[in-house]
Amino acid sequence: MDLNNIIQQIIILAPPLLFALTFHELAHGYVAWRLGDPTARNAGRLTMNPLRHLDPLGVLAFIIMKIGWAKPVPVNPAYFKNPRQGMLLVALAGPGANIVLAVASALLVRLLIGFPVLPYFILRPMAEMLAASVWINIMLAVFNCLPIPPLDGSKVLLGVLPPDMARSYEKLEPFGFILLLLLFYLGLISKVIMPIIRFAHNLLLG
Repeated sequence: MDLNNIIQQIIILAPPLLFALTFHELAHGYVAWRLGDPTARNAGRLTMNPLRHLDPLGVLAFIIMKIGWAKPVPVNPAYFKNPRQGMLLVALAGPGANIVLAVASALLVRLLIGFPVLPYFILRPMAEMLAASVWINIMLAVFNCLPIPPLDGSKVLLGVLPPDMARSYEKLEPFGFILLLLLFYLGLISKVIMPIIRFAHNLLLG
């Protein structure tokens, strides 16, 4: 791949990736705030400024492995009336936000192609960015639903497990990132999530 193609890919992928990661973390923080936790707001994380949310390692992982993440929003469940339920809702907010963005991006792609009122030199990059947004947001939603700490899926699982099992499961959290790296290295994560991502992508874009 030559340098021009690399630059073009970055131009197409960077805006939807930044928007998806930012919206994902903002959704976590907003739901936590609505449930009574001001931690994310006080940390300046209730913002669409991507610089407040980016994790350089997560962005690098996306460039290399097409799977990435942002800096987790701080949440203090002690503020919630029901901490288990509150953490479950906060955890679901991130993937839920990405699903909304994926559907919206797919609808906009179809609208642009179906009613091409813009000049081609504007229409094509916009359509490519929106198509990339569909893939990126599906990827983020599916990846984050894996029940491996510190991903959102692990917090959802903690919210539905019986208390004794939840406490045992929480002990995995210090080893979660190492486990993720191992599963990446073995290719198991891709084998699990890529069929789901492709199915959802084809469902939205055909």
